[in-house]
This record gives sequence, structure tokens and C-alpha cells, in this order.
Amino acid sequence: MRTKIISLALIALFLTAGYALPQGLTFRGYGRTYLGVLTEDGSYSIQQNTLDLKLEHKRDKTALYFNPYLYQYPDRDINLKLRQAYLDIYFGNIDIRLGKQQIIWGKADGVFITDIISPKDLSEFLLPDFEEIRIGVDAVKLNYYRGDHTFELVWMPRFQPTIFPGAESYWAPKMMAFPMTPTFDYSNATVESKLENSELALKYSALTSVIDFEIMSGYLWDDNPTYHVRKTVEPVTQQLAGITVTPEHHRLSMAGGSFSATLGAWVLRGEGAFYRGKYFNSTNLNLTDGVVIKDYFHYLVGLEYSLWDFKLSGQFIQEAILDYETEIYQDQFQNTATFLASRDFLRETLNLQLFVYYGFNNEDALIRPKLSYDFTDGFEILLGANIFTGNGAGMFEQYDNNDMMYAKVKYSF
Repeated sequence: MRTKIISLALIALFLTAGYALPQGLTFRGYGRTYLGVLTEDGSYSIQQNTLDLKLEHKRDKTALYFNPYLYQYPDRDINLKLRQAYLDIYFGNIDIRLGKQQIIWGKADGVFITDIISPKDLSEFLLPDFEEIRIGVDAVKLNYYRGDHTFELVWMPRFQPTIFPGAESYWAPKMMAFPMTPTFDYSNATVESKLENSELALKYSALTSVIDFEIMSGYLWDDNPTYHVRKTVEPVTQQLAGITVTPEHHRLSMAGGSFSATLGAWVLRGEGAFYRGKYFNSTNLNLTDGVVIKDYFHYLVGLEYSLWDFKLSGQFIQEAILDYETEIYQDQFQNTATFLASRDFLRETLNLQLFVYYGFNNEDALIRPKLSYDFTDGFEILLGANIFTGNGAGMFEQYDNNDMMYAKVKYSF
């Protein structure tokens, strides 16, 4: 509570400082009201007021960045957090960034493939802006520049997992089916903060006249836990007596890359990551903890084109489990596509956009039409919808009852 009071006091100080801000300090941010309504019964899916502040102070060889934000809901306490708070130090062709930061890798639109350094906040599924979905991580990031080439080293001393929605949330994901209601054991759910549990990642990138590409690798923790399933049987009848589910995070080795190239009027991009030693749940509970360990490949190819002032973009994404076993809970191949169509009108003050996720395995989709209008400088009105469809138990179909319309009013300063 004391931390929240101090943070609110700091925000109020900057808001009231006006023109007395110190030289070299830039101050920007936005306030937003966000209201969503479920189309099924008219109930509110979200009522949120947001204040997001970005403060930056620069000197010759250093810069300090501070990004506090708060969410206010009518039915819960104010959620006040820091998205980023870091110090930049410049040494000629070397930059060092220390502190809580979002680290963005890859070229994909709307999906995470090599963009895995910053974990995700899935409290509202994939609906918020990606800046709000990515969680800042405590890290030391070193960039070395040599012409058009950049070498990046990231060390994260403390593990930060994915944030999932609570069990009562509209966005709580469906659990795998069990023959009886399980008992959950969270004794192994956290990764102890110590040196041997830190994470390390490397990236090389180059920008040339022909292609923009990245090559990366990492020794990381899987941000999503594996659910180890242990069964108990009656000693006499050997019948199933109970099931205990223990969430646990495991190490992963990753190597991957991405590229983007302009081919006349087309933009071609690709991205892929290979994971060694990923844990998967199995429907065979006779296996050790009901899990198997497999290598895993995740990639996409995409094209972008402009036609009659429309920006058009499509991507095909595949997740593939190598050396597959039929009892693995996840399909061997998960195939997804995305489509984006966007166009500006009225001297770029009005934007119409349609973004679609489509899952081939379960023939389900998330359709996101959106209209935004810049009413005046810094003042934006946005209307949109999130429509879930499907014929099976797919990632999008599970939220079939969560179709919603929403409005956002945003003032940027």
C-alpha cells in the first residue's frame, strides 16, 4: 500500500509540475477510457480507465526512462505498476540498458515466435495492444554496433512467467480433460531467484539494401508451465483414486531467426524458432507425470502488399512437434493464418482496419474489425469488435460466448 501511495504521489508531482520540468526531461503519455459489452447478454466484459505515463531524462552519455501505468476498474482496487524503468549508458558504439524493460525481437504481426524475451500478460487473451501484453523483465542488455550490424546480449537475472487470467475471468483458458476433478499442487510453480536460474540470449542483426535479418539464440525458461499429472490408485482394486496436477517451469534451448525483404511492391518476411527439450502433456497418464519431452519448431512466412491505398498483409504460421507421439495432447501440426487489411481516409484522420486470426486445425477464428478517428490533435475515438467463431475446441472457439463490441476514448499528451 505504501508503495502505491508513493508512486501515485510521484505521478501527481509530474502532472502538476507543468513548465517547471527539469531541462532534458520529456514527459508524455495518455489517458484512456475503455468499455466493452458482450453481445450475448449485454453485460460488460470490461470497464477500464487507464493512465500511462512515459518520462525520459537525457544527458550526453546517459538516459533514464520511467513508464508507470495504472488501471482503474469499478469493482476492484487500482492496479498500479511499472511497465518499464531503465537506465541507458552510451559508450561510442556500445549501449548498455539496465533495469526493467520490454525487449522486442522478430518481424511477425500479431504472433510471438522469436519475440519471447519479454513474457506475456494474457489476462485479456490477445486483445490488448502488444505494448500492454508484453511484460517488462529485469535485464542487462548490451548492444554493440558495427556499421549496419548489431550484436545484442541480454542477461535476465530473475525469471518472470506468463500471467494467466484468473479462474473467474472471461478469458480463463480451458484445461485439458481429466477423468476426475484434479487437486492442484503449486509447490514447484515458481523458479527461485538465484544466479544459476538466470536466462541468457544473444542476437545478431543486419540491415542491408536487400534484406533486414536477425539470428538469435537463448538458454531460457519456458514462460508457460508444464502441468505434471500424477495419479493415485487404490492398492487393492488398482482403480484410479485421485489426480494431482503440479505446474512446473522447465529450461529451453532456443535458436532462430527472422528476415524482411522488399521485392518490388511486395514485402516478404519470415521468422522461425527451434526449441530443444520442450515438455508436452500426454493423454497417457501412465507415462511419467503424464508428460513427454520433444523438440519443437515454430515458424511463419508472410507477404505484405499495398493495393488501392489498402495495406494488405497475410501470414501462415505453423507449430510442429518433432518425433511426434499420438498421445501428445497437442496436435503434431498447429496451423494458423492471419490477415490484415487497413486503409486511411480523411487525410489520415480516419482508419479502418480488419485483422483476422484463423486456426486451420479446429476451423476457428478471431475477427477484429476496428475504426479509429483522430477527432483533434491527441484525441482519438476508437470503435471495434472481437468476434470468436469455430466448430471445435480451438484456441479461439473456446471464447465463442465472449463476442464483444467495445469503444475506447484516448487522450495523448
